[in-house]
Amino acid sequence: MLAMPSGTLTCPDTDRRHRLAAQLAAVIPGAATIRVSLNDPKQKWPHLHAIVKDAAGKTLEPNRTTVRVAARWILRVWPEADWTRPHVFELSDAALTRSDLTATGRGR
Repeated sequence: MLAMPSGTLTCPDTDRRHRLAAQLAAVIPGAATIRVSLNDPKQKWPHLHAIVKDAAGKTLEPNRTTVRVAARWILRVWPEADWTRPHVFELSDAALTRSDLTATGRGR
């Protein structure tokens, strides 16, 4: 990212994260969280996988392309995250947290 003459980033990471949350909320109406991982249960090899849920925790079913693009955007904003583990992106506060929940949403 380009820096201003003062050496600070022209777009601080927090602004970038909040913009991403706003964009994803516009692209996927009703979405509250997006769980992203590289472990698609339908694939034997690492494959990008995302689950979108609303505020009540109900799984939404946007089209596959939309979900995959959203997951890629999230990975690009947090390249330093350990993507061997699943993460949940909260659109309300633009926070990414590690989640070791199963793809069905059940805890251990």
